[in-house]
Amino acid sequence: MTSFAPLHNDTFLRACLGQATEHTPVWLMRQAGRYLPEYCATRARAGSFMGLATNVQYATEVTLQPLERYPLDAAILFSDILTVPDAMGLGLSFAQGEGPKFAQVVRDEAAVAQLAVPDMDRLRYVFDAVTSIRKALNGRVPLIGFSGSPFTLACYMVEGGGSDDYRHVKTLMYARPDLMHRLLTVNADAVAQYLNAQIDAGAQAVMVFDSWGGVLADGAFQTFSLAYTARVLGQLKRTGADGQVVPRIVFTKGGGLWLSDMAALDCDVLGLDWTVNLGTARRMLTQIAQNATTLIAAGACPASAGGQNDATSRHPKALQGNIDPNVLFAPPEAIRAEVRRVLDSFGRPHGDPAVPGSTHIFNLGHGISQHTPPEHVAHLVDEVHRHSRLLRARSA
Repeated sequence: MTSFAPLHNDTFLRACLGQATEHTPVWLMRQAGRYLPEYCATRARAGSFMGLATNVQYATEVTLQPLERYPLDAAILFSDILTVPDAMGLGLSFAQGEGPKFAQVVRDEAAVAQLAVPDMDRLRYVFDAVTSIRKALNGRVPLIGFSGSPFTLACYMVEGGGSDDYRHVKTLMYARPDLMHRLLTVNADAVAQYLNAQIDAGAQAVMVFDSWGGVLADGAFQTFSLAYTARVLGQLKRTGADGQVVPRIVFTKGGGLWLSDMAALDCDVLGLDWTVNLGTARRMLTQIAQNATTLIAAGACPASAGGQNDATSRHPKALQGNIDPNVLFAPPEAIRAEVRRVLDSFGRPHGDPAVPGSTHIFNLGHGISQHTPPEHVAHLVDEVHRHSRLLRARSA
């Protein structure tokens, strides 16, 4: 078994598990990306996005680049959410300046019937990158592994790439729900194996990106997205290569209206986009946790035998988010003011080290834009740390 250096900054992991922290941890979705000139230089050397993502040395290099610029509290594996369907043989490619494309699409019974959970050895480059990055971090901050959700992967597989109207995937869903369920079952089982392999390789937390779940109608979201995210979570390992608990994060863009449904997921953290008020979300999750505790005490609901934070948890799930990424185009003082507003909206930080409580991980409400001025990110990170420490000092 691979051994890793002791972790020096565990703020992010503690916040994931509802533990009090000295400041609000911060990391950014797509923090290693095209807004950084050093990333663009590395990608140019790699020759293509896939040349970058499939090369362990390059993937390690770009994962660490934002940490050299900013005092972030976590690193996230540099990869792509579509590696799993690529390993199924759909032929993933990226053209310069364009989004991902699949050479083969999955739109009929024959194509769905051919799908199977891929051999994880076809994704060995991802797992080798996880181990390489974990070693290169040398305990500086935790490493997050990730995958696209079963539904989000299905969107790309059926559409053949990105989409403005999701016409093909929704047609399949409504016209042939049996085929959609078959597709999502394969995806969920593949994602679970994929994330478990990342955990074995050294990932210290894992995140499921349900980037397109929010395009579904009420009812369809629960049936075709949430249920299959739950299927993934139900198969994930509880502890990592070093024997420590591996927190699970779920982010559904546009999913704030289903927060009460997502509270039942067996995960530790729920990510929110910028359309949701953190304080309102916190109060909702706190009430749900209190209701569960009351039912457990009354014997009407069994105590959790599972993870840190499933439906019968005794403390609320942590919240992650949720500043609008476009704030980063504003002047530095406007960025700092919006950071303070988001932190204040969450409310008084949890401060009791003796018991778990409601905690916050600062992030964007979605991925950072490639056009973001890198120096503006420094103001965001600094203000998160500065103001969140001030809030704790006031509460002491």
